[in-house]
Amino acid sequence: MSRIPRVLSIAGSDPSGGAGIQADLKAIAAHGGFGMAVVTALTAQSTRGVVDVHVPPLPFLDAQLRTLSDDVAIDAVKLGMLASAPVVAVVERWLADVRPPLVVLDPVMVATSGDRLLASDAEDAIRRLCTAADLVTPNVPELAVLVGEPVAATWDAALAQARTLHQRTGAAVLLKGGHLDGATCLDAIVDADGVHVVAGSRLAATSTHGTGCTLSSTMATLAAGGATWRAALDVAKPWLAAAIAAGESLDVGAGAGPVDHLHALRGAMPTTSWASDAWARTAGVRADVDACAFVRSLGDGSLEPERFRWYLAQDAIYLGEYARVLARASALAPTGDEQAFWARSAASAIEEEASLHRSHVTEVPDRAPDTRAYVDHLQAAAHGAYAEVVAAVLPCFWLYADVGARLAALDDAAHPFHDWLVAYGDAGFAEATRQAIAIADAAACAAGPTLRGRMDAAFDRSMALELAFFEAPVRVRLEAAMLG
Repeated sequence: MSRIPRVLSIAGSDPSGGAGIQADLKAIAAHGGFGMAVVTALTAQSTRGVVDVHVPPLPFLDAQLRTLSDDVAIDAVKLGMLASAPVVAVVERWLADVRPPLVVLDPVMVATSGDRLLASDAEDAIRRLCTAADLVTPNVPELAVLVGEPVAATWDAALAQARTLHQRTGAAVLLKGGHLDGATCLDAIVDADGVHVVAGSRLAATSTHGTGCTLSSTMATLAAGGATWRAALDVAKPWLAAAIAAGESLDVGAGAGPVDHLHALRGAMPTTSWASDAWARTAGVRADVDACAFVRSLGDGSLEPERFRWYLAQDAIYLGEYARVLARASALAPTGDEQAFWARSAASAIEEEASLHRSHVTEVPDRAPDTRAYVDHLQAAAHGAYAEVVAAVLPCFWLYADVGARLAALDDAAHPFHDWLVAYGDAGFAEATRQAIAIADAAACAAGPTLRGRMDAAFDRSMALELAFFEAPVRVRLEAAMLG
């Protein structure tokens, strides 16, 4: 699978831009995917409704599909409006021949007004197509059509129908509770593992045009990036709620307006690099690191060897725990490249810990208070979102590379701490730091304001604990002298 998910929408066109392939392409891009589109139908519509539909000849639909798949590897397919049984048959044959890794079916069958959009033979074809899908995303009226039952009036009734659809087709079902009453709007993944419910507040909003298209293409993109259906819904539902809430400000049309697929880019998006802002914000901490007695004496070679060994012993303890947090970042990473980067970094931290023990540390001491505080902070961050973990581990890369580069200028082979200065002034470590910064910036771009606030707090806390870690060897010596 590619680093950037390649997602194909097979759906109708909406010239108003709120639904259909236009909504799909925006949602795919908003979640980091590369979107492609094969048009099943052309519509004359606006926010007020559909006036006319033109279905291109079936051989042309087949030519679109096969020309594309002969050239491009497709990571996920989202199926939207399939207007007739013959259209479904063309798509069904293509799916059987190409076998894309993931298929998400949004069964466009019932209009917002409640009117049925498809003839009975087309409805039967859509039911069969569900067996070729990995995820089906019906609204409540569409779910009723798929299982051949009356429209559910309660969540429990809809949930029972979703279980029925899953049992009949084998596909996971995204049950959407938007058509039900109540102050809380529930959505759920129903699959072989049971039911995963994600709750949200019901929004009093008119910008709801294209929500089904948007949600299904978002799920396809997140899953193509490696998320489970459950994890994808955890991300997609609050994102869509924010897009609905922001839709009114677009001021598009006099009817049901579109959601704002790019709401995260409007105002909430940082105008400068998140990492650059974080680095500038902690300039005072960095100045204190440069000025602390440990770093100054490390640089000029006057640091007492026993202080250095004490520091390295604590660093070995720290690196063992740090490696576990880096492994956690690898497990949470949204792309294969990022997973590999954090896994390599974890292995490097473990190797560095072993190297420190071999060269300088003869026994494992107790954790000093500053070591314990730093490790506790990282372990707490590891239970948060991916972006928060990345922000917490970044200072250990960045600050050491920054200090190491300056200390390396003072280094020569005769320097008593030559091996340490070489390790942190190394060009490979500098490149790893640049990659970690770029990953943090990408994570911040994908995060909303609340999560970026948690990233800020995690980064700032790690920087403060880095300073305490550097100060500890000398402080411990002074405290021991005072006690003596």
